[in-house]
Amino acid sequence: ALGGRGLLALAVASGAAVWATWAVLLMPGFRRVPLRLQVPYQPSSPRQVANTLALLRGRAGKTVDLGSGDGRLVLEAYKQGLRPALGYELNPWLLCLANYRAWKAGYHGKVSFLKKDLWKVNLSDCHNVIVFLAPSVKPPLATKLLAELPDDARVVAGRYPFPCWTPSSTLGQGLEQVWAYDMKEVRREAQGSTQESQV
Repeated sequence: ALGGRGLLALAVASGAAVWATWAVLLMPGFRRVPLRLQVPYQPSSPRQVANTLALLRGRAGKTVDLGSGDGRLVLEAYKQGLRPALGYELNPWLLCLANYRAWKAGYHGKVSFLKKDLWKVNLSDCHNVIVFLAPSVKPPLATKLLAELPDDARVVAGRYPFPCWTPSSTLGQGLEQVWAYDMKEVRREAQGSTQESQV
């Protein structure tokens, strides 16, 4: 029996905790990013991680996670033999968490987590790209990936597919579903659409 004052105090304390979590952990990564391109942190589930890495099995080359959060996808990519493996993340608290997880797993110095804006990095040497980002980010990111990635690159998207691309393969159902896109096929489809529109 908390009573009216007790319930009010509990509500205030809960609100303060939520605000503190936002202010300390999440907001620092958003300050320099336009509102429409901001992506809240949401950790990948074990099944999402497993499905993502299954679609990258047998591949080689530089692997990056755009918006790498706590680093779990980068660590699993490294375990699977995808090297170098690195993540780009703006939130300094999540970078600290990712580096701690790498140290705890014994991969300190073997994987990299960089505080860089994904819109400003050059992805031309990346062969495997992991994207767990919001739907609003996908159209401008598709343009960047088309312009920069090599033909043999593969992009794996989690939670939300790229709306204008046809996946080469997909795995999982519902929130666990991931989509793989091979850039050579994506470019071929884009060129075909352009030619049809010109006719």
